[in-house]
Amino acid sequence: MSYEGAEPFDLSKTFVHLGLGASTVALPDFKFSADYLRKYMVRFVKDRDEGRLVGMLPMQKTWTHWEQHVHGEELVVVLTGRCDVIQELPDGSLHTLGLGPGEAMINPRGVWHTTDVHEPGTQLFIAAGRQTIYRPRE
Repeated sequence: MSYEGAEPFDLSKTFVHLGLGASTVALPDFKFSADYLRKYMVRFVKDRDEGRLVGMLPMQKTWTHWEQHVHGEELVVVLTGRCDVIQELPDGSLHTLGLGPGEAMINPRGVWHTTDVHEPGTQLFIAAGRQTIYRPRE
């Protein structure tokens, strides 16, 4: 018997959308491009703030940007490597969380964050699937 999702896939290439009704949808060839993200948001518009995007990303170098998840929290799990996640708190102060293999943290809704990579590796994330914004890191 065969059904969608029965075969293993690489989570670093095929991200997953978690939606309403405990739905799970594989997203082959996911891309962080403006066009792909727009289509993603349209496709899952009914999930609103409850949709989540899950994926694995290489953690190769320190980020050159900040990001913020406007509509929900983000769980970050370092699978391999070491990094600092730096959060810019509402009062403007910076909070640094050092993470190694198997360690996790949560980026709160609306908090700007960036990453300094100390040892390349891989991280898994579960983030609000709607409206992540970016700004350059200075």
